[in-house]
Amino acid sequence: MDTNDRSPADNRASRRRRRMLMLLTAALASLSVGVGQLSLAIWTDQETVPGTFSTGSIDLDGVAIDALILTTSAMMPGDTVTDDVLVSNIGSAQLRYALSTSSTNADAKALRDVLTLTVKTIDVTTPGVPCNDFDGTTVLAATALGASGAAFGNPVAGAHAGDRTLNAAASETLCFRVTLPSGTGNAYQSASTTTTFTFDAEQTASNP
Repeated sequence: MDTNDRSPADNRASRRRRRMLMLLTAALASLSVGVGQLSLAIWTDQETVPGTFSTGSIDLDGVAIDALILTTSAMMPGDTVTDDVLVSNIGSAQLRYALSTSSTNADAKALRDVLTLTVKTIDVTTPGVPCNDFDGTTVLAATALGASGAAFGNPVAGAHAGDRTLNAAASETLCFRVTLPSGTGNAYQSASTTTTFTFDAEQTASNP
């Protein structure tokens, strides 16, 4: 039927139906959005915990090591010079350490090749007087200094034979003795050498 043939009452009813349909469509759309929003609403919870990290230290007491005095003059064949050194771990972690030496030969007389170094632990007989008996356990048997021949342990990273271990806050006394052997000949008169004693320490943790 042509809309022109409809009565005014029919036209009004038709318009009402269209308005209702539009309102219903809008309501359904709004409801759909609301349902979607409700479906995304989830309850959550979150907890955090802090982690604090700090590093330890590997530290030999340099003041104590500097107290080692092996300087002497006018040595004669058979003479020795002995001194004690306190090796202290003042760091916060266990360490192991090694000793190396280097000796000069400025006068070309090679005194370093005849002088020997012996290292022992603190005296057994009279530890109160650390090295007068020189009867502790041998750490380094008598060894010619040479250019760099007298040493114990190994300064290269990792555990090696001869390395010595100290826990944090621990220490040990070592006795050092340098000897000019009794059979040293005249060629070494008025000779001299300077030896540098180097203590190298490293961590033991995670360092097999």
